[in-house]
Amino acid sequence: MTRIVIIGGGPGGYEAALVAAQLGSEVTVVDCDGLGGASVLTDCVPSKTLIATAEVMTTFDSSYEELGIIVADDTPPMEQAARVVGVDLGKVNRRVKRLALAQSHDITASVTRAGGRVMRGHGRVEPQQSLDGSRRVIVRAVDGTEQTLVADAVLVATGAHPREIPDAKPDGERILNWTQVYDLDELPKELIVVGSGVTGAEFAGAYQALGSKVTLVSSRDRVLPGEDPDAAAVLEDVFRRRGMNVMSRSRAQAAKRVGDRVEVTLSDGRVISGTHCLMAVGSIPNTADMGLEEAGVKLAESGHILTDKVSRTSAPGIYAAGDCTGVLALASVAAMQGRIAMYHFLGDAVAPLNLKTVSANVFTDPEIATVGYSQADVDGGKIDARVVKLPLLRNPRAKMQGIRDGFVKIFCRPGTGIVVGGVVVAPRASELIHPMSLAVDNNLTVEQIAKAFTVYPSLSGSVAEVARQLHTRKTQEES
Repeated sequence: MTRIVIIGGGPGGYEAALVAAQLGSEVTVVDCDGLGGASVLTDCVPSKTLIATAEVMTTFDSSYEELGIIVADDTPPMEQAARVVGVDLGKVNRRVKRLALAQSHDITASVTRAGGRVMRGHGRVEPQQSLDGSRRVIVRAVDGTEQTLVADAVLVATGAHPREIPDAKPDGERILNWTQVYDLDELPKELIVVGSGVTGAEFAGAYQALGSKVTLVSSRDRVLPGEDPDAAAVLEDVFRRRGMNVMSRSRAQAAKRVGDRVEVTLSDGRVISGTHCLMAVGSIPNTADMGLEEAGVKLAESGHILTDKVSRTSAPGIYAAGDCTGVLALASVAAMQGRIAMYHFLGDAVAPLNLKTVSANVFTDPEIATVGYSQADVDGGKIDARVVKLPLLRNPRAKMQGIRDGFVKIFCRPGTGIVVGGVVVAPRASELIHPMSLAVDNNLTVEQIAKAFTVYPSLSGSVAEVARQLHTRKTQEES
């Protein structure tokens, strides 16, 4: 029986374990915190659970008057000037932790039902490969005891942890990283969020919706510098309109507690003050002290493990998946890397990882979902594509729901009309992007999308309308 040892229980690790067990291998997952990894315990699942509460607040706040809803306490409705809606952050965070642990337990149960074994501890790869091609992994348990596992293949899926600025060390009380916010019992009155990437933007929008006064410190010209520029512009406009203080081209240099407040010093000497500060300045791969380089695994300068498109490292018999590879920090990508690694090693049919078919979502309000080639690829000449963008303001369902912000954008090849990318900015954009993902993955044309029925009225109608406009443009060019 083939022996597989997986170090790390995140999406890349547990999905690989399920595949390997289903294919008849003897599987051991070595993890120190609980299956699901940071994605389930401290990152994706917790943050999106928090955001789910924020979404309810935002939807109500932005549309209740337009939809004719009256909110009142003991005061007669006609005399009620302000809405009465609040949030119990302690209760929200207790729910967040409860759901995260439940999800981790469900994953563990799935792996064990499939025949896998789960060991609590830290794994380290021995430098030398055995004469028979196997690898040895030393597992150090919490109590300090060690055990040696023999593996025909090793998968490293150890994830990453929050990056820290030397002069802004989190204390877990006032200066926080994204794993510590779920210990708060009270809503921060004035929250400074340092970092305007996906994590920073999501938390900034969520806490603003929950009732915090938020300042977002961005070292770049705009929020979400890695996303579609039209989408980022919409989100930044929404942030500012809702009262967020967005500080562009401002780099945080230090953060310190001053009594019951936090002072953040910027590189230009300015000092801003708040009750709390959230540091969202990237992550560092968990690859140190694992014996990887000694075993022949090449690492980038950042510490990320270098892999090919089937998750192989430079060392025979060692694969890697997830955030420790730096390929694309998405749970879905990590899971696919783990599956691909097992399919490849165990000789099953496998397709190399294709990042141009990956759909991604930023869980702000509105959400930003993308798939395939981007606006930057088109503008930079990486691909020749036709682009049409349609504002949601024209969509009848959006009008009914009071949705004012957002759009649908599709990229297609000029000759064939094959869809190569798309962007959706809307509530639940994470759901609306799926037809575009299917189109990109299956080389569908805008004509095929345009001819498919959509429900009337629906936000998905805008996807079909953009496809019709691109098809009409293609027809006009051909004639």
